[in-house]
Amino acid sequence: PGSSGSHSSGSSGERQHQTGGLFPQQEPLRPPKTAPLGAGIAEHLQQTGIPSGSQDKVSVPDTGPEMSESQVAVAPVVMSKLSVKAPEFYPSGYNQNFNQNFTDSSFEDGYDGYLTLAEYVQDFLNHLTEQPGCFETEIEQFAETLNGWVTADEALQELVELIYQQATSVPNFSYIGARLCNYLSHHLTISPQTGNFRQLLLQRCRTEYENRDEATKGDETTRKQFHAFVLFLAELYLNLEIKGTKGQVMRAEILQEGLRELLNALFSNPVDSNLICAVKLLKV
Repeated sequence: PGSSGSHSSGSSGERQHQTGGLFPQQEPLRPPKTAPLGAGIAEHLQQTGIPSGSQDKVSVPDTGPEMSESQVAVAPVVMSKLSVKAPEFYPSGYNQNFNQNFTDSSFEDGYDGYLTLAEYVQDFLNHLTEQPGCFETEIEQFAETLNGWVTADEALQELVELIYQQATSVPNFSYIGARLCNYLSHHLTISPQTGNFRQLLLQRCRTEYENRDEATKGDETTRKQFHAFVLFLAELYLNLEIKGTKGQVMRAEILQEGLRELLNALFSNPVDSNLICAVKLLKV
């Protein structure tokens, strides 16, 4: 039985070898990666510009020797389409031409599309209201534009009134409005006999100051407008710089005296809104 089993096993092995059996004849194994590449592949790599030092990193297809040289896949070189000369990117909703109105030095056709001084100034004031951080970067150009436009007494008075109305009617504009007034008081070149920018501004404030008693006793709307004026005057006192005879920078002492009288007027009519305004004034 032993020889018979051996004979039977041998016959079965021969049949499996001939017919494929459980383990069919496999294709030749691919050469190791460290094996030298064929001349055809090496020549192809040289043509594509891949250095010889990186040849061992190129994967050789494992489909056997039937694979032709022309079918060897070489990874394409990815070329970027970015350019340093590409136009600037602006997010959606951004008006690229908005700030150009304030930086264009051409004053033709009503200062770059603006027909009147009031349109130009009001647009800039609204811009500062929405983006007060632009003050430092755009105030110089704004003052230069005004110097080319405000050349008459009437224009200067109109400018003062526009800024005063914005500072006393728009919430939270009193501080940036006071800074704007301080800058223009030092950089506007027009100085007519009726008074320069700072003098006209203080005259405009004096008109409201003289009506303080009536305003504190007025209706809610009148008191609200008066309270806005009080807080704007407080910001002016802190931000308006006056150069002394020796070049030193001082505050306008006349505003300090005016604020004390305004405080007295508020306390003389101690309704809630007047008392709230007085507290805000003291906090400033």
